[in-house]
Amino acid sequence: MKKRILVVDDEPDFTYSIRMGLETLGNYEVREENAASHARRAAREFMPHLILLDIMMPDLDGSEVAAEIREDHKLRNVPVVFCTALVSKKEVRHGSCTSGGNVFLPKPFDLEKLIECIEDLTQHVREEPSGDASLVPEPAPTP
Repeated sequence: MKKRILVVDDEPDFTYSIRMGLETLGNYEVREENAASHARRAAREFMPHLILLDIMMPDLDGSEVAAEIREDHKLRNVPVVFCTALVSKKEVRHGSCTSGGNVFLPKPFDLEKLIECIEDLTQHVREEPSGDASLVPEPAPTP
């Protein structure tokens, strides 16, 4: 089962390179969106397992896009990773950091760190009987 990743960034070269890097591995299906104002619609159509979201974009701020996504009952549980040059690698020890419940991945990042972040945040994705994949909480341990 391929994990669906939505990449929202106003730089087409960036979204293209992420898509090509991830899809080449065969484990991911990636959709690019270069207009922040279309991110929510793209997410509802694609139903990603994770969203990579730039913070600074011309039409909408990434935090505004994340707020729209979290207000949507179909999308609210989809993890959002902010990809930003506003956080440096020096500020982050393991390649990503969490602040205020949000995950930040500093730009530029290498594919290995991106995959590590994606896999960590989507480890509970499983395929449903209908063939759809969704985020499912881990089953409670049996006593």
